[in-house]
Amino acid sequence: MGDARPATRHTAPGTATRRRGAVVAALMLSMALAALDSTIVSTAVPQIVGDLGGFSVFSWLFSGYLLAVTVTLPVYGKLSDTFGRKPVLVAGTVVFLLGSLLCALAWNMGALIAFRIVQGLGGGALQGTVQTLAADLYPLRERPKIQSKLSTVWAVSAVAGPGVGGVLAAYADWRWIFLVNLPIGAVALWLIVRHLHEPERESTKRESAERESAGASPARAGAGVDWAGALAVFACGGVLLTALVQGGVAWPWRSAPSLALFAAGLALAALVVVIERRAAQPIIPGWVWRRRTIAAVNLALGALGLVMVAPTVFLPTYAQAVLGLDPVTAGFVLSVWTLSWPLSAALSQHVYRRIGFRDTALLGIGAATLVLLAFPFLPYPGQAWQPTVLMLVLGATLGLFQLPLLVGVQSTVGWSERGTTTASVLFCRQTGQTVGASVFGAVANGVLAARLGGAGDLDSVTRALDAGPAPEATRHAVADAVHAVYLGASCAAALAFLVLLCVAPRRFPVLGNPDD
Repeated sequence: MGDARPATRHTAPGTATRRRGAVVAALMLSMALAALDSTIVSTAVPQIVGDLGGFSVFSWLFSGYLLAVTVTLPVYGKLSDTFGRKPVLVAGTVVFLLGSLLCALAWNMGALIAFRIVQGLGGGALQGTVQTLAADLYPLRERPKIQSKLSTVWAVSAVAGPGVGGVLAAYADWRWIFLVNLPIGAVALWLIVRHLHEPERESTKRESAERESAGASPARAGAGVDWAGALAVFACGGVLLTALVQGGVAWPWRSAPSLALFAAGLALAALVVVIERRAAQPIIPGWVWRRRTIAAVNLALGALGLVMVAPTVFLPTYAQAVLGLDPVTAGFVLSVWTLSWPLSAALSQHVYRRIGFRDTALLGIGAATLVLLAFPFLPYPGQAWQPTVLMLVLGATLGLFQLPLLVGVQSTVGWSERGTTTASVLFCRQTGQTVGASVFGAVANGVLAARLGGAGDLDSVTRALDAGPAPEATRHAVADAVHAVYLGASCAAALAFLVLLCVAPRRFPVLGNPDD
């Protein structure tokens, strides 16, 4: 399992550096597109609904995109290991830009939702392949630099998304939210096509020679791809994630639609297992769960997805309803962790070089557990600086947790397995966020219902904030609900700690020279 790198080593050093710099710029632009489109639509919903109608289903503008991104991650990971990163990233960028153009041309809400799903189909390739290429481009000792850059781009883009969407919707037209992707994506696409060069891998040459010696015809594109498994994974993930996203929102958890979706999802999951066991080149190979290191990182980053739901989903409502802040200031309280997270991630290399990947991540998630446990003990109603400080510290702890795990697990596999491995851990993190939004949403609504006598949920409280400050009883109820969510998030963080402690090896089995 050799570690093939882009073909820059055989060129002049200056040319190689410029070429890699151009590719990194393309990766950052691609990451910005994927992150922006996760949040940019949120503040433009009133204008979109006013133009196209469909208020009852507008939530699918977000759910459809995120579902498509999540369920395609494993597929793109396997494709990038089979055909190379470049064709997958180019194809994904083209699909994403096509979806963006179609969204701008949408004539009703149904069409816009369908085109957002097309966007998500391309967004899955952007997220997974960008992270994989970052590991291909840089040796282990330099990977924290590129990963911290990508983390910064992701964090800034995700936080800036609502503001950019609001400005475009207010001063131009909501369709520009999607049209603005075209020039940015076109530049990224040109840089990738022009400057990213991947050499033919030894495994590819060997497989071709074996086919020829056996008298077989040259390999056809896609001949070795487990398309049945890809379709089954897509269907299973789509059904189960839809059940989680819509349960308790579009229908009660114990209603016929919810139970039918979960039953169908479990049946499809069984089908996935059967297909993947029989496939020669499965989309989700069994080794991603049989190897202790990869399995532990999958579970730990799945727990991270749960943890991230508490601040990203519930803190803005807390800041507005309990602290009485305006939406912009409430957004600032949340956004401060985007300052400490990438900084901590960039500095984490100095820690994991001394104590190892696992122990660095244990240090980070252990500290994060304490920070999350501290939130319910904030004074009521409190002041804005108090949750702001906690968020600043939380970002630092999670940067110390996530990046060592990602860099470490990518370093335990060769080129031909890195795409699948990266997609696996990103898929688990995305799935954790989906599960967390459903579970913690149910917890928060349950606490609100108990405190308000069964009259109210978090969505109704959020909408009521547009009319003015929340009543005192509602403020107390929201505080209790968000405190319960943070307690749940601390339990998820403690679970991640236990998984790493009990499952992950103390020293990751890094391939080759750790300083390469």
